[in-house]
Amino acid sequence: MKYLKAVISLAKPNIILSVGLTGFTGIVIAQDGAPPLTTALLTLLCLIFSAAGSAMVNNLIERENDQLMERLEGRVKALKLVGVKNLSMIAAFLLTTSLALSVIFINLLNFSLILLAILSYTVYYTMFLKKSSPFGTVLGGIPGALPVIIGYSAIQPELSIAYIDIVVLFLFMMMWQPPHFWALAQHLLDDYEKGGFPTMPIVYGQEYTNYLIMIYSLALLPISLYFWIVGICSNFYGVMAIALGASFLYLVFLSFKQKKHYKSVFLFSILYMLLLNIFISVDIIFIK
Repeated sequence: MKYLKAVISLAKPNIILSVGLTGFTGIVIAQDGAPPLTTALLTLLCLIFSAAGSAMVNNLIERENDQLMERLEGRVKALKLVGVKNLSMIAAFLLTTSLALSVIFINLLNFSLILLAILSYTVYYTMFLKKSSPFGTVLGGIPGALPVIIGYSAIQPELSIAYIDIVVLFLFMMMWQPPHFWALAQHLLDDYEKGGFPTMPIVYGQEYTNYLIMIYSLALLPISLYFWIVGICSNFYGVMAIALGASFLYLVFLSFKQKKHYKSVFLFSILYMLLLNIFISVDIIFIK
């Protein structure tokens, strides 16, 4: 039982939840309603397996840095219990299965996007961006934002002008990632410094980071309203998006002014992103 719990923890279940939920939103937007059950389940399975496998690879690559960070003590213990070789095999199985299911049962575009997400997270972000630049989080948002397009491609296998709608949600996810992570980096500044990661507050200071958090956060509300403005979602979504966006901006402004509450900003940013995706799906399927 302990072994299974360790494996699950190394798959980063919180990230899997985010990937699955945002991927489902992409499916719903493409379908403009409730999607076919088989397609939805297959796509979510591919997303979950690819996210879990990528997270495990991330843990393997960063295991030496993780040992230096207090907050990752549980992850370090889990890796010791599972073992590097075993985790490598589990990760390989999950990634291979995800790609095989995608190319066989979904479509080539979906397969290509999942492969891009895997490589951009495990290689581009984990091995290079994260350790080389405090701005790595900006482009590092690509693998976290791709699930919405991956979900969309399961229904729409050919690129067209219709993809503009999902590109807007992709843009929202890209703009959401930096303030989300920078708030955490502010809260755990000492821990990231011990781990040897050049985060924004370590390299440029907390005040500069606070300005960046504010700038990126201000962009989220108008982007989120696109789905209401163009008629993809109803007034229900519009009201919810405004309420969520305004609440998040209030917390960001509070942390900016008082130079604290960073953990609250980080936690609410997760709630903001998850609820926004839920409200899009609920609105399209049940309300619009």
